[in-house]
Amino acid sequence: MTDRNENKGSGAFLGIMAGLAGAFGIWAMMAFMTGLSSVNFQVGEMMRQFLVATGNLGEYETLVDFYTHIKGVEYLMAGAFFIAFPIFFKYIDKSDKKTGVKA
Repeated sequence: MTDRNENKGSGAFLGIMAGLAGAFGIWAMMAFMTGLSSVNFQVGEMMRQFLVATGNLGEYETLVDFYTHIKGVEYLMAGAFFIAFPIFFKYIDKSDKKTGVKA
């Protein structure tokens, strides 16, 4: 009896998640099509406006403005490295504890 109730609950959860995913997909497609229609269906122009809006593309007046932007990106890359490298090192440096051999 408990197995049947668990399957019923998981089916309801799957249905709810599928409904939410479908609603989000419809909303995303409508937002994309609305954005395209506002730029006369020019994908390149829409991407340019997105990059300008998010700060990834811009005109910099001075070298200091450009360097400030690059420095922020560099800090993000360094932070990602400091998080990812220890995880990667633990994955690579799996020593065999069964042999008892010390290097």
